[in-house]
Amino acid sequence: MKRRPFGKTGLEISPIGLGSWAIGGGDYAFGWGAQDDAESIAAIERAVDLGINWVDTAPVYGLGRSEEVVGRALRHLGSRRPLVFTKCSLVWPEGKRDIHHNLEAASIRREVEDSLRRLGVETIDLMQVHWPRFFDAPTAGSIEEGWTELAALKKEGKVRHIGVSNFKVEDMERASAIAPVETLQPPYSLLRRGIEAETLPYCLSHQTGVIVYSPMQAGLLSGKMTAARIAAFPDDDWRRRTPEFLEPRLSKNMALVEGLRQAGARHGKSPGEVAVAWVLRNPAVTAAIVGFRRPQQVDEMVGAADLQLTDADVHEIEAAVPKPQ
Repeated sequence: MKRRPFGKTGLEISPIGLGSWAIGGGDYAFGWGAQDDAESIAAIERAVDLGINWVDTAPVYGLGRSEEVVGRALRHLGSRRPLVFTKCSLVWPEGKRDIHHNLEAASIRREVEDSLRRLGVETIDLMQVHWPRFFDAPTAGSIEEGWTELAALKKEGKVRHIGVSNFKVEDMERASAIAPVETLQPPYSLLRRGIEAETLPYCLSHQTGVIVYSPMQAGLLSGKMTAARIAAFPDDDWRRRTPEFLEPRLSKNMALVEGLRQAGARHGKSPGEVAVAWVLRNPAVTAAIVGFRRPQQVDEMVGAADLQLTDADVHEIEAAVPKPQ
């Protein structure tokens, strides 16, 4: 699999990275239901076999579980291990499952140490601030305090590179006044295009590496979703409460999937591969995070990395996107 320069980091990464949110399991506010750790590890190993050279995770995914599973996979892979990108700023009290937002220096340092332990590595390849603020929840600390501490941790060698997630341009400007923002991880899909107007042009002009998350809108555009499957989601799958998975939007989104299916048929690709290839067309986007929970899912999606959509494909696909309500 060909690799792309990741902004100014000096790293070269595959166009698809393995997202490990779902492998954190369920039983917390942002869970995906029960997961099989052995299958998750096998999926990571299969991804590496097929040329994917980075994994994106976070402490909050499963409240530590995702990082622990990724750490077990790294031990299995040995010298073949992929780059590991993780995050900080979302924390939970010991023995509890309620999530808080914290950018205080002491909290950031504690998170980095905990991630190093769970992952079983000496240095984290990329540490990202997960959120500049967490919806309407109170925030301890500030962007400036948290970013200053991350810059110090980079100098100490605890992390190789530092980036951000879910930041707007003004947030990146605040951080950049202290130390360069090397990377950004924003949401981006056919159903979520808000970053096209300002954020992506800013990153392109500043050579900020961009890895986008949820290019298939949490699996909705994969081509495998049906109304019956969505209705059968377990109670601890956060998607049950998401408007895109509920009527009246669901039917319109399913119509978009059929448009993706038609475009994909011309290339021998699935709707999900087309959805991922669409985000990879943007010149500001370095790579896309795709969630894999089983080895078979990796085999089904890696074709997106080299799928070249035509202008006619793109026109047809974008014409099928539901209009904002």
